[in-house]
Amino acid sequence: MTRIDLTGLDVRPAQVWGGVRLVPLVRAEPVPGLRLHREMYDGLGAVDLPDRATYTSYIPHGFVADWTGAASEPAPAPGARRESAAYGTRLGGGGGTRGNGGRDEAPDCVPVRRIHRMAKRRRDKDGRAESRLRFLPLHLALEGYLALHFGGPSIVWDEWSREAVRHGLSPRAEAAYAGWSVPGLTEALRIFEVHPGQCGLLLYVADALAAAFVVPHPDDYRLLHPTLVEDLYGELVHQYAYYGGPVPEFTARIRDGAGGIRTLADLRAAAREQERAWAVAHDGIMARDLLETSYAFERAYRAGPFDLYRFMPPFERGGREQHIGELITDHKGRTAYLKTFRLSENQIRKGYLLRRLADCDWHLGRTAEALGTSYAEVVRRVRSAGLGSLLDTHAVAQRLRENQEG
Repeated sequence: MTRIDLTGLDVRPAQVWGGVRLVPLVRAEPVPGLRLHREMYDGLGAVDLPDRATYTSYIPHGFVADWTGAASEPAPAPGARRESAAYGTRLGGGGGTRGNGGRDEAPDCVPVRRIHRMAKRRRDKDGRAESRLRFLPLHLALEGYLALHFGGPSIVWDEWSREAVRHGLSPRAEAAYAGWSVPGLTEALRIFEVHPGQCGLLLYVADALAAAFVVPHPDDYRLLHPTLVEDLYGELVHQYAYYGGPVPEFTARIRDGAGGIRTLADLRAAAREQERAWAVAHDGIMARDLLETSYAFERAYRAGPFDLYRFMPPFERGGREQHIGELITDHKGRTAYLKTFRLSENQIRKGYLLRRLADCDWHLGRTAEALGTSYAEVVRRVRSAGLGSLLDTHAVAQRLRENQEG
């Protein structure tokens, strides 16, 4: 499997609100045997990863994939002990601050939820595995992007600092925007009309594909539709929404040039033909980059007859849109769940550079030859990608002088 297959999902005419275009995806029949539930969190989460690293982000909710139909696990009871981070810094006595009454008060805190693994199978009170899998939507994919060659240089070349050799790219961070901060998105999702049989949507901002979201059942979509405003969106999507203008609405024109439309049945057939023509144009033009790109899939978990994957694009240069995301397929390879995150141009360039460095064993000179450019240009790209702190300044400067003298 190298591509995203949306077979079984049909496109319906788009709905527009300002610069936001929402394209419904409907199924004739739900995917049998799988349901998705929502699990609410407090917001800020820290995920323990298998390699002893920690992923920290805004995590408002998790999804529970259930292939038995059981309800999702209830939230922790009120008063359960949780970690937290304080807002700012204060000086006070007795471990707290004093209010107007002179009593010690705890400082305001940001609750931090500790989560074990990005995807983890649920167990009952007796420790037996259940037919339910909790995973963190989008964060599974984002963590995969952040972990791209996270170990750093595999060979101790002079140009890399000791910090880079010892700790790799840690810490590594990327910026994203919550959906409610993307101009126009909250209003568009609020007034969006849900179609019968709808199991997903394609979200466009300024007619650029921002995200795709697919679930196995129409009831799941109605339940999870509000989560789209809490999802994370890339810098490019935010810029398009902020600076882009309104987009044209979907319109269909039916002409009776040869007198072919004489009855309501003729009119209905012509309207359906217009819908089919628009769907073909959409799949062939607007969503082409998403559907025609060859991805690298990594299976994160096998959940009964279903497989959970995260995928990465090829990080090709050339201006084509590229997405990371997650996918659940059934035993026939059909898409049951899909969620994507569009990368910015800077993130694509960073992924491209990291892969070329890794292919050349992190040797800057060999990387320059592979890219057909100079040593100085590779150093500039490393620094512009935010990795300049990993370079040994004195060794790089010495090598640059040698290249100039040569």
